[in-house]
Amino acid sequence: MIADKARFRASRKIERVTGVRLPDRVFNTAFLEAVAPAMGNRALDTRVREQLLNIHRDFLACKCRDNPNCGCPEKKFAKTILEYRETGLDHRQIADAILDEYGIDVFPADILSFLEEMVHTLEVVKEVARIEGKEGLMKETDRHIKAVER
Repeated sequence: MIADKARFRASRKIERVTGVRLPDRVFNTAFLEAVAPAMGNRALDTRVREQLLNIHRDFLACKCRDNPNCGCPEKKFAKTILEYRETGLDHRQIADAILDEYGIDVFPADILSFLEEMVHTLEVVKEVARIEGKEGLMKETDRHIKAVER
Protein backbone atom coordinates (compact mmCIF):
# COMPACT_ATOMS: atom_id res chain seq x y z
CA MET A 1 0.00 0.00 0.00
CA ILE A 2 1.12 3.53 -0.74
CA ALA A 3 0.92 4.55 2.93
CA ASP A 4 3.76 2.14 3.69
CA LYS A 5 6.03 4.24 1.46
CA ALA A 6 5.24 7.57 3.16
CA ARG A 7 8.01 9.10 5.26
CA PHE A 8 7.94 12.34 7.25
CA ARG A 9 10.89 14.41 6.13
CA ALA A 10 11.25 16.38 9.39
CA SER A 11 10.95 13.45 11.81
CA ARG A 12 14.50 14.03 13.06
CA LYS A 13 13.66 17.67 13.84
CA ILE A 14 10.79 16.47 16.01
CA GLU A 15 13.11 14.00 17.75
CA ARG A 16 15.65 16.74 18.54
CA VAL A 17 12.99 19.02 20.00
CA THR A 18 10.95 16.45 21.91
CA GLY A 19 13.71 14.00 22.83
CA VAL A 20 11.42 11.17 21.72
CA ARG A 21 12.64 8.74 19.06
CA LEU A 22 10.19 8.56 16.18
CA PRO A 23 9.96 6.28 13.20
CA ASP A 24 10.09 8.23 9.94
CA ARG A 25 7.21 6.25 8.43
CA VAL A 26 4.16 8.46 8.77
CA PHE A 27 1.58 5.72 9.21
CA ASN A 28 3.48 3.88 11.91
CA THR A 29 1.45 3.85 15.15
CA ALA A 30 4.22 5.51 17.17
CA PHE A 31 4.48 8.35 14.69
CA LEU A 32 0.70 8.87 14.49
CA GLU A 33 0.39 8.92 18.27
CA ALA A 34 3.14 11.55 18.47
CA VAL A 35 1.50 13.93 16.00
CA ALA A 36 -0.95 15.61 18.41
CA PRO A 37 1.57 16.31 21.20
CA ALA A 38 4.21 17.52 18.72
CA MET A 39 1.79 19.96 17.05
CA GLY A 40 1.64 22.05 20.19
CA ASN A 41 5.39 22.15 20.75
CA ARG A 42 6.43 25.78 20.24
CA ALA A 43 10.08 24.77 19.86
CA LEU A 44 9.29 23.23 16.45
CA ASP A 45 9.45 25.56 13.51
CA THR A 46 6.11 26.85 12.27
CA ARG A 47 6.20 24.96 8.96
CA VAL A 48 6.70 21.56 10.63
CA ARG A 49 3.86 22.29 13.07
CA GLU A 50 1.60 23.26 10.14
CA GLN A 51 2.45 20.03 8.34
CA LEU A 52 1.68 18.00 11.47
CA LEU A 53 -1.60 19.86 11.84
CA ASN A 54 -2.45 19.05 8.22
CA ILE A 55 -1.68 15.36 8.84
CA HIS A 56 -3.83 15.38 11.94
CA ARG A 57 -6.73 17.21 10.28
CA ASP A 58 -6.73 15.30 6.98
CA PHE A 59 -5.73 11.77 8.01
CA LEU A 60 -6.34 11.27 11.73
CA ALA A 61 -9.78 12.83 12.14
CA CYS A 62 -12.09 9.86 12.49
CA LYS A 63 -14.28 8.57 15.27
CA CYS A 64 -13.11 4.97 15.16
CA ARG A 65 -12.45 3.42 18.54
CA ASP A 66 -9.09 2.07 17.37
CA ASN A 67 -7.89 5.40 15.95
CA PRO A 68 -5.09 5.70 14.73
CA ASN A 69 -4.87 1.94 14.21
CA CYS A 70 -8.22 1.68 12.43
CA GLY A 71 -6.90 1.92 8.86
CA CYS A 72 -8.63 5.26 8.23
CA PRO A 73 -5.39 7.31 8.04
CA GLU A 74 -3.96 5.04 5.33
CA LYS A 75 -7.22 5.07 3.36
CA LYS A 76 -7.49 8.85 3.59
CA PHE A 77 -3.90 9.20 2.39
CA ALA A 78 -4.58 6.95 -0.61
CA LYS A 79 -7.75 8.93 -1.36
CA THR A 80 -5.78 12.19 -1.19
CA ILE A 81 -3.34 10.92 -3.81
CA LEU A 82 -6.23 9.90 -6.07
CA GLU A 83 -7.87 13.29 -5.60
CA TYR A 84 -4.63 15.07 -6.53
CA ARG A 85 -4.44 12.92 -9.67
CA GLU A 86 -8.04 13.63 -10.58
CA THR A 87 -7.30 17.36 -10.44
CA GLY A 88 -4.73 16.79 -13.20
CA LEU A 89 -1.44 16.54 -11.29
CA ASP A 90 1.04 13.95 -12.53
CA HIS A 91 2.92 11.61 -10.17
CA ARG A 92 5.85 14.03 -9.76
CA GLN A 93 3.57 16.96 -9.01
CA ILE A 94 1.63 14.83 -6.53
CA ALA A 95 4.88 13.96 -4.72
CA ASP A 96 5.75 17.67 -4.57
CA ALA A 97 2.28 18.65 -3.33
CA ILE A 98 2.30 15.99 -0.59
CA LEU A 99 5.75 17.08 0.53
CA ASP A 100 4.70 20.72 0.66
CA GLU A 101 1.32 20.20 2.35
CA TYR A 102 2.17 17.39 4.76
CA GLY A 103 5.97 17.14 4.86
CA ILE A 104 5.58 13.59 3.54
CA ASP A 105 8.12 12.14 1.12
CA VAL A 106 6.83 9.57 -1.36
CA PHE A 107 8.85 8.65 -4.42
CA PRO A 108 7.08 9.62 -7.66
CA ALA A 109 7.65 6.08 -8.99
CA ASP A 110 5.76 4.68 -5.97
CA ILE A 111 2.89 7.06 -6.67
CA LEU A 112 2.85 6.01 -10.32
CA SER A 113 2.73 2.33 -9.33
CA PHE A 114 -0.08 3.05 -6.87
CA LEU A 115 -2.10 4.87 -9.53
CA GLU A 116 -1.65 1.97 -11.95
CA GLU A 117 -2.84 -0.46 -9.26
CA MET A 118 -5.88 1.72 -8.60
CA VAL A 119 -6.84 1.72 -12.28
CA HIS A 120 -6.70 -2.10 -12.30
CA THR A 121 -8.79 -2.24 -9.12
CA LEU A 122 -11.33 0.18 -10.54
CA GLU A 123 -11.54 -1.89 -13.73
CA VAL A 124 -12.46 -4.92 -11.61
CA VAL A 125 -15.11 -2.89 -9.76
CA LYS A 126 -16.49 -1.69 -13.08
CA GLU A 127 -16.72 -5.26 -14.39
CA VAL A 128 -18.49 -6.49 -11.23
CA ALA A 129 -20.88 -3.54 -11.50
CA ARG A 130 -21.58 -4.51 -15.13
CA ILE A 131 -22.28 -8.12 -14.15
CA GLU A 132 -24.56 -7.01 -11.30
CA GLY A 133 -26.39 -4.53 -13.52
CA LYS A 134 -25.31 -1.51 -11.47
CA GLU A 135 -25.28 1.04 -14.28
CA GLY A 136 -24.67 4.04 -11.99
CA LEU A 137 -21.69 2.44 -10.28
CA MET A 138 -20.32 1.37 -13.62
CA LYS A 139 -20.46 4.94 -14.96
CA GLU A 140 -18.99 6.43 -11.79
CA THR A 141 -16.13 3.93 -11.81
CA ASP A 142 -15.47 4.60 -15.47
CA ARG A 143 -15.33 8.35 -14.73
CA HIS A 144 -12.69 7.76 -12.03
CA ILE A 145 -10.65 5.49 -14.31
CA LYS A 146 -10.58 8.15 -17.03
CA ALA A 147 -9.61 10.85 -14.51
CA VAL A 148 -6.69 8.80 -13.22
CA GLU A 149 -5.50 7.73 -16.67
CA ARG A 150 -5.46 11.17 -18.30
